[in-house]
Amino acid sequence: MPHFAFYKPYGTLSQFINNGRVKQRHRLIGDWGDFPEGTMAVGRLDRDSEGLLLLTTDGHFSEAIRAKSVDKEYWVQVDGHPTEDLLQQMREGLELTHRSQRYQTRPCLAQRIVPPNIPSRGKDIRDERHGPTSWLSITIQEGKFRQVRKMTAKIGHPTLRLFRYRVGPYTIEDLQPGEWRTIPSVSNPT
Repeated sequence: MPHFAFYKPYGTLSQFINNGRVKQRHRLIGDWGDFPEGTMAVGRLDRDSEGLLLLTTDGHFSEAIRAKSVDKEYWVQVDGHPTEDLLQQMREGLELTHRSQRYQTRPCLAQRIVPPNIPSRGKDIRDERHGPTSWLSITIQEGKFRQVRKMTAKIGHPTLRLFRYRVGPYTIEDLQPGEWRTIPSVSNPT
């Protein structure tokens, strides 16, 4: 069964079917290629996020990738410069909320990185006149609703740009926004 690595551009919804009038003005995954019937997104990236989105026609592959043992690495541009103490708080886990329910994030990897060489997203992010920004690499093994954005906000450094670089052994290498390639299935995607 085919699996694909897709570079989801900024502003594209992580779905194939338009299910509402409000969403009619947004591009969908299927607008970027002729995928086989039954292709589905493995997990999601919100409209404002970009980067690697895995696609498949195999529900077992989807379930294996969404497992809590599979790393998801994000490159995140944040407002300001988080201190090492704040990054350590992220590494140890933070208390967040979703729909009024509190939960504790699992330990993660979080470190400062040099600005990555990724394509412009097409919509300007504020410039240095509005204050400094920095880039982080954050690797989690879960993926609750807007989790990375909530984590950076919790430490006082809101996300300005969110880019998923890697899921398990799969990366966005050599793809441009809207491009995709076939990828092999692996028996253990961790």
